[in-house]
Amino acid sequence: MAPEPHHHDKTAQLTASPHHDAESGANSSKEKDVAIGLVGEHAREIDPEVEARVLRKIDWFLIPAMIVGYGLVYYDKAILGSAVLFGMTKDLSLAITDTTTTPPTVDTSRLSWATSLFYFGMLAGLYPMTFALQRFNLGRILGGVVALWALICMLTAAVSTYKGLYAQRFFLGFVESIIPTGFMTIISSYYTQREQAIRQSWWFSSTGLFTIIGGALNYGFAQITAGSLKRWQYIYLLAGCLTFLFGLWCVCIPNSCASAWFLTRDERIVAVERLRRGATGVRCQQIKVSQLKEAALDIKLWLVFLLMASAYTVNGAVSGFGPLIVSTFGWSTLESILWQFPLGGLCLIAILLCGYLSSHFRNIRLVLLVVNCLPVIAGCAMIWKSEWTYHAATPVAGYSIIGTFGAVVSQTIVIGMSNVAGATKKSAMAAAIFVAYCVGNIVGPQLIKSQEKGIHYPQLWTGLIICYCITIVAAVALYYVLWRENRKRDAMPVNEEERDKVAFMDLTDKENPYFRYVL
Repeated sequence: MAPEPHHHDKTAQLTASPHHDAESGANSSKEKDVAIGLVGEHAREIDPEVEARVLRKIDWFLIPAMIVGYGLVYYDKAILGSAVLFGMTKDLSLAITDTTTTPPTVDTSRLSWATSLFYFGMLAGLYPMTFALQRFNLGRILGGVVALWALICMLTAAVSTYKGLYAQRFFLGFVESIIPTGFMTIISSYYTQREQAIRQSWWFSSTGLFTIIGGALNYGFAQITAGSLKRWQYIYLLAGCLTFLFGLWCVCIPNSCASAWFLTRDERIVAVERLRRGATGVRCQQIKVSQLKEAALDIKLWLVFLLMASAYTVNGAVSGFGPLIVSTFGWSTLESILWQFPLGGLCLIAILLCGYLSSHFRNIRLVLLVVNCLPVIAGCAMIWKSEWTYHAATPVAGYSIIGTFGAVVSQTIVIGMSNVAGATKKSAMAAAIFVAYCVGNIVGPQLIKSQEKGIHYPQLWTGLIICYCITIVAAVALYYVLWRENRKRDAMPVNEEERDKVAFMDLTDKENPYFRYVL
């Protein structure tokens, strides 16, 4: 396949002999993917049985721990919603009651800001954490930051004012910012494009899994009636201890599959070689300004950003206020916690089902994303327009089916990370997804106005419905952009030898004419 002229020039330049002199050879090796030093520029045959064994080893090392790790990230955020039911609101003055009105009104804006400040911290940590992930040893960076995260989480139990909680939430978000971007980068570096959908869904499914596990743990803590600490303090101490154990695993993560200690040398060669056809690369530790510029001007990145920002507004509202909102339907504190189970269960099933379907059927990821938007819109409308009477069934049913938002977000991550190549550009896409994730989580809580409780928070539900309509429009636009680009590339001839050479030259998806986008 003869690439377009400007693509051909760059390819020829990068695939020229690296033996001009020692200096140029050194520079060339730094600019290329680390995988090229292991497998070279020419494709090798792979034994399917060996490949299957390698894939199993990678799965068993990465996936279970990533499920636990991201589950702890989600649990950290979601326990605030249960903690306020256990007395944190009163202990830290997160709600202000105005007795001058009839009836008295309650202002929960401090709780909204406590929820949102976590994501401001994540935004602040985005650049240093993304830089550190690409530039330095992956395991050491992750392990050290996760240990710090565990400490900050446990220190929540020592907070005595809402201002202290603000500071704690900000710094907790700062250190946790390393996890989503780190996981997205790891998956895109170890798996083929076809395999990424289900693997991304596996670790992200802990959003639903830990909604259930967290709800069960919080229900258990609700039974504590003795001891010198408050019930919400015990929750944060447990979360911090579990996080520290996760940090021990993080230290063991290799830099890439090219240096994976849990694989033999022959298995590492297979692990790298199997990624050649996708042309997404493995790992290059040089930060390339040209790739950052390309990412900033790529319409695909901005559409993915819009998808993520609009879709994650639901989580911002549900994770911080979910149990509190359910309690207004006439359910007790304990019952409100138990009602997180259907939401988490549907979230878990939707994420895993969409991951499975995406990995077995071609080009249906954006279709599944749009389909999963519909229950969210319906659920918001059901909650808003139904009667909030004692033990009302309709708003709880609407609240439960909102859980399909997890599949929308999961598919967005998969689509974003599967459709970029080049180490720096992949980091830029991960960063963009992460910023959008924070924006959605910041906006969500601010849509909740306590004075609107009597009229069913109309601003919240209309805002979420509008956001999901935007998500659908952005998904349709992205589908057209990717389909059009693939159609252009499919019309060009293929040069197998050249395709094998450029696979690990750390080219971006735009620079490599052999790259194909997944829809």
